[in-house]
This record gives sequence, C-alpha cells and structure tokens, in this order.
Amino acid sequence: MTRLSELGESHVLERILSHYRSGSQVIIGPGDDAAVTAVDADLVSTADMLVENEDFTRTWLDWSRLGVKAAAQNLSDVCVMGAQPHGLLVSLAIPNSTDIEDLEALFAGIVAEAGRAGVELGCEVPIIGGDLSSSQLIVVAITALGAIGKDAAITRSGARPGDAIYLAGTIGRAAAGLDLLWAGAEHDTSRAAPDMSGTAPDMSGTDLELARLIDTQLAPQPDYAAAGRMRAASAMIDVSDGLSTDLGRVASASGVHARIDRADLQDLIDPVLPAARHLLGDDAAGAEELALGWVLNGGEDHGFVASSAPFDTPPVGWRRIGEMRAGHGVSLDGEPVPTSGFSHFGK
Repeated sequence: MTRLSELGESHVLERILSHYRSGSQVIIGPGDDAAVTAVDADLVSTADMLVENEDFTRTWLDWSRLGVKAAAQNLSDVCVMGAQPHGLLVSLAIPNSTDIEDLEALFAGIVAEAGRAGVELGCEVPIIGGDLSSSQLIVVAITALGAIGKDAAITRSGARPGDAIYLAGTIGRAAAGLDLLWAGAEHDTSRAAPDMSGTAPDMSGTDLELARLIDTQLAPQPDYAAAGRMRAASAMIDVSDGLSTDLGRVASASGVHARIDRADLQDLIDPVLPAARHLLGDDAAGAEELALGWVLNGGEDHGFVASSAPFDTPPVGWRRIGEMRAGHGVSLDGEPVPTSGFSHFGK
C-alpha cells in the first residue's frame, strides 16, 4: 500500500484520473482550470456530501461502497426532477495517511454507480471535474448536473387532491442496515453478493437477509429507470430523509394532505422484519413496530415517491401506497404521522 503523502498531489490525481470516463458532451474534461460541456436543455444542479463521523464511520468504512453511496444520493436527486444526468463534479478531502488504493476504490465506486445510472437511463454520466484536498476527516462532496426539457422539471409543489401516491424502489432497508451496524453486525457484505456466475453466496437465509440490508445502507441502489418512467407525475421526491419527512415536504409544498395505507406498506415492512427480530429477540410486537418505524422514518434507500392522477396500471417499478386529499400533513390509516425522519440539526 502507498500512502497519499508518499505520492504528492500530481501523482494522486494521475492515479484517480486513470479511472476517468469521458462522454460525448464533454468538450474539455478534468485537467484544465474548468470543464466545458455541451448542454442543449435546461440545466438541473444539485450538491450533496458525506462527512466522516456524521454520515459514516471508519468502523464500517468500505471505500468502494462509499463512492457508490455518494454518487447515488446525488444522481437520485437529478432523476427525481425528471432530468437525465449530465455529469458529476467530485470534490474529495482525504487524510494524507490514506492509501492510494483506497482512494482509487472510492473513485471507482463513484464511476461504477454513474455508469449504472447511465445504463438504466440510456445516457452518459461522466465525471467532468472536481477538487482534491487533504483533511483530518474524509469528506466526499459531489455536484450532479442534469438536463431537462424546457419547463419540464417535476417539483414537490404540484400534487393535487385526488392524486394517487406511488412509490418506486425500497424504503426502510437502509435504516435497518444502519441499526444492525450500530449493533455490531457483520459489515463485510461482499459475501452477500452472487459471484460472477450468478451463484448465490454460502450464507444462511437470515444472515443473507441481514447482509443485504447492511449493503443497502452502505451502497444504495436507486431505481433510476423507474424515476425516468414517471413522466406523468404532478410531484416527486427522493426519499433520502424518510417517508414521513419527505412525503410531508411534498404535502407542505403542494398544500395537500397525504394519506398512506398500512396495508400497502406491508410488503416493504416484511423484508426488514428479520432485522427487527434479530435486534429485539422474542418481542414480536416490538419487532413489528420497529420495522414499521424504519419504513416510515428511515432514509438513504433513495426510493422515489410521486403523486399522479391514478393509473389503471402504474409504470413498471411503481406501486400505489396512498392518496392526496384536501388538508395538510401526513397520516397512516387516518392517524397523523409525525415528521420523524433524519435532520442534521435535530429539528
């Protein structure tokens, strides 16, 4: 292993840029004072970061999965606006003692997730630039750019009474995985993935279920293609801070009441019940309550929630979970749901 302090900035950049993939819209890529790209549509921009000890710890740090997570949380925000990703700006602050191989794994994870999004959406998602600095803590900051047709952005403020509420992807799994990690569960989730032949790993059923929940926390896999299919949405949001919080943001911005139905959440609750039982043992009622809490309040799966005029058959990847009504706030089976999702500053 070679530490960054042994290489110097120029050689570090040379190593990580060896993973760089260009795109047809990139006129000038990394290596100059600024990138130049061609955009023939409205530009969508978002920025997000992962900060050590706030968003992850070194106890369960996996550099490649950290890169996947950093890219996913930004790409999902672009897609939920109805845009196609145009490219990523990647800024990294890394301790001098970091091994170059770890930094390369981080960058490779970012590139891999950008590539997965591009495949699902039928576009190129290049890394078009960024910055590199030294720091005592690891900070991964990404700015994602997207392109969208004129006045075609899908916002939080368009939901109407009578709209149905639809969900794509998963919710609750990353929150379950986080609680498992805090409880000391195994976090080497590479054993949870099939090998290149598609053969399932040699793990017990419960162990495999728990490992996959942890993997969702460490490296979420948003369903970008599903977001791209919801063109008829009146409002849409990335569930990054929890269903109660993010659906509440749509309800507030749109001036409506969001009613969700417990029965429609059950197939989201069932996959996280093994984790709740693992943590709570024989307390069946407590496990069911904990699992429901993860689904209602857990973020970081980066599922998508949308409102739309009701479909006879929803677009592929979407399921109905409730409806918009006149009023305000969020309810579950008619009972108010408090906003209990994640907030950096506790409110």
